[in-house]
Amino acid sequence: MTQNRRPPAPHPAERARTIAARGGRAALLPSDGTEDRVVPVLHHVHARGEATVLLPDGHPLVAAARGAEVTAMLEVADHAPVALREPVRGLLWITGWLRALEPREAREAAVEVAEHRPDPRLLDVGHGTSVLRLVPASLVVADAEGTSSLRPEHFAQADPDPFCAHEDHWLRHLELSHRDVVGLLSQHLPEELRGGHVRPLGLDRFGLRLRVEAADADHDVRISFSRPVRTAQELSVELRRLMGCPFLARRG
Repeated sequence: MTQNRRPPAPHPAERARTIAARGGRAALLPSDGTEDRVVPVLHHVHARGEATVLLPDGHPLVAAARGAEVTAMLEVADHAPVALREPVRGLLWITGWLRALEPREAREAAVEVAEHRPDPRLLDVGHGTSVLRLVPASLVVADAEGTSSLRPEHFAQADPDPFCAHEDHWLRHLELSHRDVVGLLSQHLPEELRGGHVRPLGLDRFGLRLRVEAADADHDVRISFSRPVRTAQELSVELRRLMGCPFLARRG
């Protein structure tokens, strides 16, 4: 009997690290239900899974987290780089203990974040903006590959996808300037999806993902590379190969 083998894809910890590195929109959700979703002034997820969050000084959550640790969850959304009718392609949830940092710690945390993510909003720390630190107890990643729970140490041991810093630019370029390439790739879609609107959805070291916006629903398709790639040159070779004979797996 022939088994329907799933194509190679990044490990859940790698997908989680990639979403964190992309730094998409975030919301903070206190577990006690006393606050609605809180949109931080700025957030940054560190390699070890801890998150630094900036909130206005007067926010009730700052006062609550200054006297004692507060259980909370940080939700980070991974948005597609092209305009889709369902733009969120992945979510990362970090649940743990939130506390407000003292002034010296806050300044040190702002400097640490600036080394990875320079942002003028960090200059407001100590001048109307407070810094909170979320220490993770568990993490969950959810996307087209599935939903997986992670321990913080597994998150810390993984690396982001090597193309995550350039993915947005490449996919927008593919969408706007190379619809012919998208058309060639779409010839290898399942027959019932070929009438839909095909859009570039994602790129990682294991392959390319397409979103088919059909009349009934959206469908995500992974086109696998023949081997994992690490460089732009290897990626170029695999993309040319895929326009000839891709290996497909349908999702959704």
